[in-house]
Formats: sequence, structure tokens, C-alpha cells
Amino acid sequence: MRAAQVEQVRQFNRLVTQRVGALDDHFLGRGRPLGASRLLFEIGEHGADVRELRRRLGLDAGYVSRLLKALNKEGLIRLAPGTGDQRVRTARLTARGRREMRELNARSDRLAAGLLAAVSPRHRERLVAAMSEVHRLLRAAGLVIERVDPASPAARWCWAQYFAELDRRFPGGFDLGTSLPVDDRDLVPPRGAFLVASIDGETVAGGCVKTIARGVGYLKRMWVAESARGLGIGRRMLDALEAETRALGLTTLRLETNKALHEAIALYRSAGYREVQPFNDEPYATHWFEKRLRRTRT
Repeated sequence: MRAAQVEQVRQFNRLVTQRVGALDDHFLGRGRPLGASRLLFEIGEHGADVRELRRRLGLDAGYVSRLLKALNKEGLIRLAPGTGDQRVRTARLTARGRREMRELNARSDRLAAGLLAAVSPRHRERLVAAMSEVHRLLRAAGLVIERVDPASPAARWCWAQYFAELDRRFPGGFDLGTSLPVDDRDLVPPRGAFLVASIDGETVAGGCVKTIARGVGYLKRMWVAESARGLGIGRRMLDALEAETRALGLTTLRLETNKALHEAIALYRSAGYREVQPFNDEPYATHWFEKRLRRTRT
């Protein structure tokens, strides 16, 4: 990346932190820093477990603990053991905390309205559109891809979303019972892997690879949430699945897809996959692809 790009990001960060009041220890005039108010917002009406709060916000455990203690001392939250794992604490707003959140939301709305009022209507539309685009791109920058148990809730959710989309997009619908089966045992090392991508704790993509022959891997059920498309996440998932394939000692990756999934076909072709003769009898397949994987340099 260019030095000018880095400098532009730094200028943007400095301006935003100044405009939204992040530098003030009395954020929105409420006597506490932005971090504490943001934590109140994340706890929300339904509460949240502390471990999830740390993961969602990417904050150090010690820092979150100090903020929670301060909020508890103010009488805004109460902490209690979780309903499942007693080692995990749950934070919930008190009645006073709910009143404070209503006040913070009202003040935040006024701050946002003040920022918009400071520019002309024409520039206001440009500003909001630019903020929307920056928000989407910055969310994508927080993407985390990790290997998970294929029986995990995140993996099962990905598959459910994937199957539902196939059923919507295929002219005759999609019947899982007629598709080639996938065994969970084939999707864990050393035979395979299941990857899930998330942004701020929200699952947005998934996919798996399994060994089907000596040196040959088989990519299955790669899916990206509609809300996360157009951000390059599909390519990053594909790159990650190819890396997993290499880690399994495989040198060739195969896959099949359906003509209705034109975005997937375009992605595979742009990533160097070539169309080949059918290598299985998947009833929903209309295109079969293969790619020889290059070894990564160490």
C-alpha cells in the first residue's frame, strides 16, 4: 500500500475521533468516556455475556473488566453468572441503566443531526452515502476466518442459509436429499476442513473442503451472506480454502456449481479455475471446475 493511502487513513481517523467527541472523557456530557457508553449500548435491552462483549468489540479483558466495574458502581448494570457456564458472567442494564441509554441515544441523535446540519443538503447526501460505503468497507476489514467443527452452530447456520438460497435460485428448487451427501467426519483434519468467516461476531460466510483422492481436494458449499457481498469476501474465503487444501497436502482442488450461480462461476474463473469434464454425478451441477494449486513460498 502507498504511504499516501496510510496518511489519508490517519487523517480520517483523527478527524472522526474529534468530531464524534471520542477524545472527551465526558462523552456526550455524561461524565464517562466513549468506551463505557459504547459498552452500555452493546449490553442493550437483552443483556450480553461478558466474553461475547469482549469478542464483539475486540477489547482487552482487563479494560472491559474495569469499564464494567465502573458501570456497576454507577448502578447502570448488574453482573450475574451465566445461565449455562457459571464461569461466564452476564451483564444486564438496570432500570437506571435503561434510562441512561435512552438519554445517550437522544444525545447521540442530536450530535449526528448537528454534524449533518453543518453541511448543505447536497453535500449532506454525499456525506451520508460516503459514510455508508466506509461503514461497509471497514466492516469487511474486520473479517475473521477460522476453522470450526462442522457440527458447530455457526457451520450449521451457514449450511442452512446456503440451502435456502439454492432453493430460491434454482428453477426447480433444491432438495438436499437428492444432492451428493457430505459427512462431517470428512470435514476435519487430516481429511478436510470447514471454515467460517465472521465480522464482529456475525457469521457472514462459510465453506468446506475434503479429500476425494490422492492429492485431490473437493470444495463444497461455499457461501457468502447477501449483506456481505461486493466486498471481496468470496475471494478471501476461496483463498483461505485453497490454503487449507495445501495444508492437507493436496495439490488439486475440484468443485462443481450450477449455472444459476453466475457470481460463483465468475469468481472461480477469475481465480484460475478451468472448466473440466464432469467428475461426479451431482444432480444439481451444470459446471465442473479444477485448479492446480501452487505451493506457497516459505
